[in-house]
Order: sequence, then C-alpha cells, then structure tokens
Amino acid sequence: MIIGEVRRYLRDNNAMRVSRSLRDLAYRALRAREQLIHKLQREPSVDEIAAEIESPREEVVRALDAIQDTVSLYEPIFHDDGDPVFIMDQIRDSKNTDENWMTSLSLSEAMARLNPRERYILDRRFFDGKTQTEVADEIGISQAQVSRLEKNALQYMQKYV
Repeated sequence: MIIGEVRRYLRDNNAMRVSRSLRDLAYRALRAREQLIHKLQREPSVDEIAAEIESPREEVVRALDAIQDTVSLYEPIFHDDGDPVFIMDQIRDSKNTDENWMTSLSLSEAMARLNPRERYILDRRFFDGKTQTEVADEIGISQAQVSRLEKNALQYMQKYV
C-alpha cells in the first residue's frame, strides 16, 4: 500500500501528465533493459527491449520518452572559464538565420525605394492578404491598374535585391 501511494504521488505530481498505462510500459521497459544489460553485457537496442516485453517498438519509444524529465532551455550544460553554455545555445534556429536576416534587410531596402503608392499596394497585397480588387476599391483605381503597378513594383524589387 505504501509503494502504491508513493507511485501515485510521483505520477500525479509530475510536470507533465502521463497516462498510467504508458508509465507502466516505460517501467517494464526499464526493468527489461536492466535485465538485458546483465544478460548481454552491453546496452540493448530498443528493438531488443520491445521484443523482451512483447510490445511494439513505437510504443516502447513513446513510453520511454514520456517519462523523461523536462529540462529548462536555460539549464547550463558546460562551463568554459566561468561562462556557462546553456542548452538554448546548442539549438539551431532555422527561422532566424543569417540568410533570412539578409533577405529581410534587402526586402526592406527595396520596399523603401518604391513610391508610396506601390509600397501601399504591396503592403496591402502581401502583408495584409488583400485581393487586387479590394486594394483597387481602397485607392480608387481599377483592378487592372493595381495588377500593373504590383507587377512593376515586384520587378523593380527583384532587380534591386
């Protein structure tokens, strides 16, 4: 009964809620891993653990992932002469790359070189998601004229960039 209460406390007071069946599968997998280490004298593969407990590999992987402790991105993982290196420092940011930064800067420069009317049309079309007809109604010109101005502005920007 005491062991049950301790397990319930650990299960219910965790940062993430994991189902009991998933947690039980993870603990069975951990026990099987320990047994296989003693038996094989090496680290067993996930496939070997899954075969030992007669569960699908994907479920074993999901169960083991579910019981991992969460870690802060600002957790120091290395100290170099007093300057800590955090987990955040080791994660690649595919959104804010130098290439994207340069492209954004070039586009901003090209937009700044357009006349106010062309800039307004491109802003409304590409940043506000308006149709050519909606933009034409806003500024009092035809849709064909908006199309022509938009095309010319984009060609100018393409040459500039």
